[in-house]
Amino acid sequence: MQLNVALVTGAILIAASPVLGASFVWFAGADCTGTVIADVPDFPTGDCFGLPNRATAKSISFSGVPSVVEFFQSGGGHDQCTNGPFATFGGGSGCANGPNGFNIESFIYD
Repeated sequence: MQLNVALVTGAILIAASPVLGASFVWFAGADCTGTVIADVPDFPTGDCFGLPNRATAKSISFSGVPSVVEFFQSGGGHDQCTNGPFATFGGGSGCANGPNGFNIESFIYD
């Protein structure tokens, strides 16, 4: 009986815990260096994110990604997470650099 109570209590605590999303920091320089353009903490999964006014970054650091994150380059056909990512990373943390001649415009993750 005590084990059942402990399991139920643990399940309730886990269910009541806030679900935090991954965090993303946009940089003016390559390799996640230079001026920070934007800091996006706890962004939810499944939504495409791009900065206001179509601002872009040379690189974006990420942390807390549970499964996969996709990055999309600036320039018309790929804006707002369309027409395929230029880079895909597995879960965890890392740094994405824009492809040669382009910046990063948006991302989506699961």
